[in-house]
Amino acid sequence: MNVFTICRKELNTYFRSPIAYGVMFFFALIAGYFFYVATGSFVAQTYRSQLMGQSQPMDVNEWVVRSLLSNVGVIGLFMCPMITMRLFAEEKRTGSIELLMTSPLKEYEIIIGKWLAAVILYAAMLCLSLINLATLYLYGKPSWKPMLIGYLGLLLQGGCMLALGTFISACTRNQIVACVGGFGVFLLLWVIGWVSSLESTTLTQTISYLSIVDRADSFSKGVLDSKDAIYFASMIFLGLFLTGRAIESVRWRA
Repeated sequence: MNVFTICRKELNTYFRSPIAYGVMFFFALIAGYFFYVATGSFVAQTYRSQLMGQSQPMDVNEWVVRSLLSNVGVIGLFMCPMITMRLFAEEKRTGSIELLMTSPLKEYEIIIGKWLAAVILYAAMLCLSLINLATLYLYGKPSWKPMLIGYLGLLLQGGCMLALGTFISACTRNQIVACVGGFGVFLLLWVIGWVSSLESTTLTQTISYLSIVDRADSFSKGVLDSKDAIYFASMIFLGLFLTGRAIESVRWRA
């Protein structure tokens, strides 16, 4: 299929440049640090509990896995704009967007192919953090089901941000503008839920529903809620749909 052809081309572009390696290196470094802090906190708290005579074992999923998943989501907030900033902005800067628009490829094939390549790169980053969690099985028995649901949430969250980042990249020819714009939008969706703490009205509750943090929180707890999955799927569709309209406007202007 043409979608996978575009996807393979984008992946080759990522890994022929320092972008993929740089993003994956810093992601692994920061995720490793968060895992070290969470594990250290868990061990210290376990030691204090034993000194106090508490016999009930502490939940490694709650102290380590959930903490790491939440922090990995925050890392994605910074990394996703770097992944998507060049998808269409670079094509527009070099003029190769005109070749794409005049090729026999359909718009949705180009858009989904580029977005899918970004999702695969993001998934590869998540796999690096799995190495940290795998070490927990050497010393304990964490539950794998909440972990699996948590990573599903991270993948959906990343797909959502990457779809919106793809749209922002399609709106400009400057990669820096696309990166900063993407980070601004993601940050807004990250903190927009804070309005619900100020007042409890229908409007604030509706606005807070757009919060990525609130939607991802249930996944990090190991809870698979259909309304959260629908939220991410809807945002992915919205981002790709808006990208299609942005690319269509380029075609009309040409």
